[in-house]
Amino acid sequence: MNWALTQAYQNNPQLHSQRASVRATDETVPQALSGYRPRVNLTANAGEQYLDAHTKTINNNRVPTYAQTSGNVGFQSYGGTVTQTLFNGFATSSRTRQAEQLVSAARETLRLTEQNVLLSAATAYMNLIRDAAILQLQRSNVEVLQEQLRQTRDRFNVGEVTRTDVAQSESRLAASRASMLTAESNYTTSRSNYRQVVGVEPGTLEPASPVDRLSPQSLNVGIREARERHPSVTTAMFNIDAAVFQVKIAESSLYPTLNVVGSAQQNYGSTAALANQQSFAASVAGQLTIPLYQGGTEYATIRQAKVTLSQRRTDLDTARDQSQQTLVQTWGQLEAAKAQIQATTTQVNAAEIALNGVREEARVGQRTTLDVLNAQQELVNARVSLVTAQRDRVVASYALLAASGRLAPNVLSLPVDLYDPKVHYHQVRDTWVGVRTPDGK
Repeated sequence: MNWALTQAYQNNPQLHSQRASVRATDETVPQALSGYRPRVNLTANAGEQYLDAHTKTINNNRVPTYAQTSGNVGFQSYGGTVTQTLFNGFATSSRTRQAEQLVSAARETLRLTEQNVLLSAATAYMNLIRDAAILQLQRSNVEVLQEQLRQTRDRFNVGEVTRTDVAQSESRLAASRASMLTAESNYTTSRSNYRQVVGVEPGTLEPASPVDRLSPQSLNVGIREARERHPSVTTAMFNIDAAVFQVKIAESSLYPTLNVVGSAQQNYGSTAALANQQSFAASVAGQLTIPLYQGGTEYATIRQAKVTLSQRRTDLDTARDQSQQTLVQTWGQLEAAKAQIQATTTQVNAAEIALNGVREEARVGQRTTLDVLNAQQELVNARVSLVTAQRDRVVASYALLAASGRLAPNVLSLPVDLYDPKVHYHQVRDTWVGVRTPDGK
């Protein structure tokens, strides 16, 4: 089981996809931090144009003088602008904190995905063991019924039984073969599901043990952990924090904005006068923008953000109730599976004794062939029920571990290098430039 869970943790594409989603969410933090940094733009223009200018001047005697200049002129212009935001209503700080909360929510979603993948792998593992055991039981049942049919025909040939007994044996054998074919189909399906979840073809699977030692010791402890630690609950908590900062971001649109803008430009030639050879200009200025009214959009955005915040708080209540319901359900399933194993074990032992007794009684004529066939079928059904109960017992223990939020590779002590989403986060958080994608390792 541990090997299968390790392979699923390393190979499952759904898990790899969610890890990539977390890395993409990490990039929202440096995007928000960019609001603290200056913005630099460089411009360059070059060209040639034809100018034809007519001028009029008036001397002291009020006599106008006219002049005309024309010709081709080449011009070049090089400049740069640096803009630094000093105040924007705390929008940048709010965006940064919101991005950090969304990163934390994405990590919790990854933890939920890890739980689901590990639970699916454990379920696929046990389903394959169950279906393999049931297939073997059905094959053995076919062999037993074939022998039963042979004996019934021999007894019919010597006149000990009737044609009805032979027909009953033939009918039961045909039904057993149909059940065997169904079991083969189920086994093939389970192998396919195992390959999809775990990522490799199944080899020889060993019986797995429950993980009750890792589960909560009582129902009340499990409920408390589910309502506090389950990934769906913690994700909802971080979403609330992100919604709080979204309200602050929306409110920042009502605050003034203060920027410092520095610019410099060098010109060669002129697009306005042939006589200009070159010029240089530089400036530093402060820009203060005070919003007064923008059509009401900012007010609607604030109200929308507040309603979304209320929704996120309701989502947290829903997540807690859902987590509690799932834990109580899996707790009951685990207790029922334990009782079913005891009951089906007793059923198998009793069915074996009953079958042996019916066979002996049939030899002396106290039981019919149908009685033997029914006893054989009851034994097969009891063994199938026992195999199913054993599967349910193990799967329920993993499901309970997931419902309490404890199902994780480190808790299961899997021999695997744990994926740490914080590594990629710290690789990109303070990056100012670059398009290389860190590997997160």
